[in-house]
Order: sequence, then structure tokens, then C-alpha cells
Amino acid sequence: MHGAVHTNCLENFWSLLKRSLAGTYISVEPFHLQANLNEQAYQFNNRKATPAERFADVMTNVYGNRLTRNEVTGKEQDARPPVVN
Repeated sequence: MHGAVHTNCLENFWSLLKRSLAGTYISVEPFHLQANLNEQAYQFNNRKATPAERFADVMTNVYGNRLTRNEVTGKEQDARPPVVN
């Protein structure tokens, strides 16, 4: 053991990750895998925080950031036809 880090922490993280992928998401597309890993890492790293603290943290990081449907789906910027007057 080196400080407060040991292999049990890593094994715990992978166990929780596998259970969430199999139970919550059932299957994960490669396109979304990094987002799912980021979510699980956030939850694991903040597991000792209260739900109110996690909510406040998420809201401070979300405020002012805009995510469009095209960014989520990987499509090009606004593919709507031009408006004709």
C-alpha cells in the first residue's frame, strides 16, 4: 500500500463500472463510452459527498455551457435549409 491508494480502490471502481454498464445502460455504443466512463469516474470520486453537494457541483459546472442536439448526435452544425422570404 502506498499512502491511501491500493488495488482494492481500483477493483471497486471497475466492479461498479461493470455493474452500471450492464444494469443501467445494458449496452454502450463506442461513441458514448467515454461519456459513460466520465460519469462513473465522477460518481466514484464524489461518492462521499451528499446528494445536495453533488447537485450544487453539477449546477456550477453546467451553468453557462450549452450542448446542442447536433453535438450530442455527432452531426454537423445546423443542417436546416435556409429560410426564403
